[in-house]
Amino acid sequence: MMSHVGEMWCYHWKWKLQHCLCLFATYILYMQQAAHGCYDCRIVLTDPSGVFTSPCFPSDYPNSQACKWIIRAPHGFIIQLTFIDFDIEEAPGCIYDSLTLDNGESPMNLCGITAKGLSYNSTGNEMIVSFKSDFSIQKKGFNASYVRIAVSLRNQKVIIPQVPDVDAVSVAETVSVPELSQFTLCFEATKGSNDDNDDWKVFSYTDALSKEFFSFGKTTKGHFLSISGTQCILENALPRNAEFFTGTFQQLCVIGDSFSGSIGIYAKSTYHIVYCPGIFGKVIPGNGRLVLGSNSNEVSSLNGDIYNFRLWNFTMNAQTLANLSCDVKGNIVDWENEFWSIPTSALKAENNLSCGSYLIPSSTIEPTSCANLGSLCQATVNATTPTPPTVTTNMPDTNRNDKPNNGGLFYRISIVVFSSNSDATLKVHDVVAEWLNRTFQNWNYTVYVVNISIHPGSIKEGTREKRSIKSFGVLALLVYNATNNINLEEEDIRQKLISNNGTMEGGYKIHTVDVDPVEKCLAEENPPNYFWPDTRPTVTNFTLCHGSAVQTASRTCYLGLQNYTSYWGQPDLRNCTENAADIANQLLNLTGEGQQLTSDKVNDVVQKLKKIVNDEEIDESLGSTVVTIFSNILTSSDSVLAASSSEALKTIDALALKIQFTGPSMSISTRNLALGVSSINSTSFKGGSFSVSPQNNASDFQIDFDKDQTNAIASVVLPPSLLKNLSQDEFEVISRAQFTFFNKNGLFQDAENPADLTSFVVACSIGNITIQDLQDYVKVTIKHTKIQEDPKPTCVFWDMNKNGGSGGWNPEGCQVDTESNENETVCLCNHLTHFGVLMDLQRTVTQIDPQNTKVLTFITYIGCGISAIFSAATLLTYIAFEKLRRDYPSKILMNLSTALLFLNLIFLLDGWIASFDIDGLCIAVAALLHFFLLATFTWMGLEAVHMYIALVKVFNTYIRRYILKFCIIGWGLPALVIAIVFASANTNASHVYGKQLYGKDANGQGGDDFCWIKNEVVFYVTCAGYFGIMFLMNVAMFIVVMVQICGRNGKRTNRSLKEEILRNLRSVVSLTFLLGMTWGFAFFAWGPLTLPFLYLFSIFNSLQGLFIFVFHCAMKENVQKQWRRHLCCGRFRLADNSDWSKTATNIIKKSSDNLGKSLSSSSIGSNSTYLTSKSKSTTNTYCKRNSHTDNVF
Repeated sequence: MMSHVGEMWCYHWKWKLQHCLCLFATYILYMQQAAHGCYDCRIVLTDPSGVFTSPCFPSDYPNSQACKWIIRAPHGFIIQLTFIDFDIEEAPGCIYDSLTLDNGESPMNLCGITAKGLSYNSTGNEMIVSFKSDFSIQKKGFNASYVRIAVSLRNQKVIIPQVPDVDAVSVAETVSVPELSQFTLCFEATKGSNDDNDDWKVFSYTDALSKEFFSFGKTTKGHFLSISGTQCILENALPRNAEFFTGTFQQLCVIGDSFSGSIGIYAKSTYHIVYCPGIFGKVIPGNGRLVLGSNSNEVSSLNGDIYNFRLWNFTMNAQTLANLSCDVKGNIVDWENEFWSIPTSALKAENNLSCGSYLIPSSTIEPTSCANLGSLCQATVNATTPTPPTVTTNMPDTNRNDKPNNGGLFYRISIVVFSSNSDATLKVHDVVAEWLNRTFQNWNYTVYVVNISIHPGSIKEGTREKRSIKSFGVLALLVYNATNNINLEEEDIRQKLISNNGTMEGGYKIHTVDVDPVEKCLAEENPPNYFWPDTRPTVTNFTLCHGSAVQTASRTCYLGLQNYTSYWGQPDLRNCTENAADIANQLLNLTGEGQQLTSDKVNDVVQKLKKIVNDEEIDESLGSTVVTIFSNILTSSDSVLAASSSEALKTIDALALKIQFTGPSMSISTRNLALGVSSINSTSFKGGSFSVSPQNNASDFQIDFDKDQTNAIASVVLPPSLLKNLSQDEFEVISRAQFTFFNKNGLFQDAENPADLTSFVVACSIGNITIQDLQDYVKVTIKHTKIQEDPKPTCVFWDMNKNGGSGGWNPEGCQVDTESNENETVCLCNHLTHFGVLMDLQRTVTQIDPQNTKVLTFITYIGCGISAIFSAATLLTYIAFEKLRRDYPSKILMNLSTALLFLNLIFLLDGWIASFDIDGLCIAVAALLHFFLLATFTWMGLEAVHMYIALVKVFNTYIRRYILKFCIIGWGLPALVIAIVFASANTNASHVYGKQLYGKDANGQGGDDFCWIKNEVVFYVTCAGYFGIMFLMNVAMFIVVMVQICGRNGKRTNRSLKEEILRNLRSVVSLTFLLGMTWGFAFFAWGPLTLPFLYLFSIFNSLQGLFIFVFHCAMKENVQKQWRRHLCCGRFRLADNSDWSKTATNIIKKSSDNLGKSLSSSSIGSNSTYLTSKSKSTTNTYCKRNSHTDNVF
């Protein structure tokens, strides 16, 4: 029978299993079809911006998905991806469903909901997003948006600054401009259509003493090029009365050659030559400063934009300039980020720039041949190994190993000439230069004499009569371009010169001729791991950066024009350095918690941050790291910050101007520094506001835009008329407003005015525009760091120009508003800058770190909640059962539980009530909290008094209306104290009670609003002093009572020693909580013991109601029996006619005469009753005589 049943069971489940498998397969097929039907998730996205989602979003994504989105942008852009919504099945390591984000550097797996609201940037111009789901558990998926961000300067133009040295656009400090005897300069520019000014400059190049050596611009005489003090008017090349630059970009190339004294102008596909003899032989000195626009207030800057500024240290001919493409980079200055220092306010991206990546894809065209680059071609050679590379050219094979691979060959010509003319010395330079040029003109070889030098020579004795013959040494540099790929030997040059000896004018003759090729720069290793092969002059070698397969380093072999010898330049390793994000992360670790920062170390960090901010594109991620580093620095002492404070402030301001963000606004908040930036529309600006407030349960701050923050610790309100007095140019370039909040004041150290700064510091600015003399005031409200009884504030701003440029406080343009009070100061200012409030404040307070603050806050709130519940349970127990509250100890305990219950309830509700911002309500709550705290202390003291009377003053102690008098003291004394406090405050109770921020960390941050005592005198007298008296009294009573209890219990012979010890220990613990001895931990929270005793204080005192319930309610035998009689059922229920009830009632009545209503201490012991058992209650005469004390323990 069993076998048959088993077979039937197996058959039954096999049938079910087959159907389940069939249904499961059908479900899988259906879900796959549904998935394919709701979204195509394997696509390439190339739009400038867009949105994509997981399949079927916002419905749950299907199972078994394998999606892939490839987001691509042109070169010069990165991709920024933001997850608007994100919910993917969460698992350790994202092993089930996951989204993989490949930013071009390191793929990352995302799941759960952590990525919601976060943004991720690619390292290149492509980002790959992959999504997979398994066969079970679907979630909503994700909704993502992407946008391309221009990071290359080729995609941006520069608005030429109009005020010298105010956010100047200059060549980066890392770029060294060499001496220039020849150059080619190309740029594109526009000019405002409404600007009729004919006196401007496009750029200016000066030395360390601000002496100008190189500039281009226009005067009333026409366009000019100035070289080393000589101004050359470009009369025929550029129009004098008409404007060359218009509202659209016009390219202009200027070619200068000091050897020939000529200037070439290539504009609108036409090449002109202008002779300027004044520049002959003049050299533009190196290591100067190149700025766009004018360098002085005497001449204005071109009112327009500039783009694609490139500079070479050689000349180009008309053919080369006609074929000049965007791929030919300037070897001195190029239009790339690393070559320039440009404030963000001067940059503007456009999609119609000639070399921008919007229109031009990744180049597949070979760069222009170096053979077309003019007389001094800048060739390049790639090298990746220590051995010289093999160069393949289309030149005929010869035995020469110094042929050009893409550029010219240089020859050093040394000639001795002589003449018997009396004026030979005066004419020798011009005669020789003209003869050399004529000699090589129309020769089969394309050669140029690029430089000559003359010095007195000597001829051996006997050859000529020294009296009438003068000889000169001529040193000339010859370059052979080899454009026709014909080899040129030194002897050919020598013979050419000798054959033309007779054509030299002025009676000069050649005595000797020597021709030598200029030596190569010899192969060497510099620095270690970077090998440079033998290289000809003016050639730049490239090699891979050490440890990189992509980045390259370069080094140029230069030609010295003094003696025509070659020498190596310094290696250019800029591409080999770490990127800004890596450097910033290193600085973040260097300045993190626990790091000891010195003045020198802080200065180094600030300089590195300055370089990052000035040279790099700052996105929100990098900007957040930089702000965090500054926040870490601000924890240092004032003496450490003093040396670098000015640079730090300027860098923070530059960061706010340069940081890129999407959306209407962005904010970055840290412990000591908060930064907010908001986009504004200058044409529709109607005012605005910024405010900063502490985040709940967080150490950072929260910045709000255009939001009324009544509990803000600092705010700035901008009037609608803020932009009215700006010029049209300033009005057009405004695009953002910046707000900065400093929680630490270490960067603001005024040597001349060392008054205490007792407020936070806020800064507000509009773009990079100086705003002052406003018709409507900017309203700045700043909370005080401490309450001022008699505030005498002064509104000041940080003047960067004071104290020799180190900065100082200046009250000019600011005044204190009548709305100011002891908590905050309201300043009205007619300009924008860094604002603060100066006061005289001496009080300080010790703070704890934010981690421990959070833990203590958590313990306090949880403990108070538990304590309130069990205090209510104790109170309800004694109210519900009339037999329990017949004795005095129980009535005292009920009053104590009532005070504890309301104390905990009001404490828990205080923070919530404070959020309503109703002053009267907050004052009432603070006063009630104060009252019940004092009532709790008082009833704990009365418990001690009662035990003293019950255990020490046993005989002949009768107090009439005992409980009534205790109630008058227990509730009346705290009420009297509160009444005196209100009376002393007169009508202004807000000076004593009100809302404050409590729970701040060591940096004065974080915390919660709380209605409590604001006046320190009131707090220390009525709270600390009041409790101190109660605590001393309770300690004394505790000692006396414990001596009595131990003495009486020690006489017992029916208990073992272990039982007596446990009983006494239980008595100690129960008395400790009943008398509030744990509140005394506050007196020991000093110095290194502060934190441990704060934890003990929070744990034991917040749980006092629980401990009283356990020891003085739940563990009392008579309470347990009442619970069992009325609350239990079954075998746990006690009969209503229990002897215990009757006996206990009789004993209470009999013992009442001894001490007047039973001054019993039955509430002391954990298992105490008036009698320990029914038999003892009826037979023990000792119990009858002394029932109020005998069976306490």
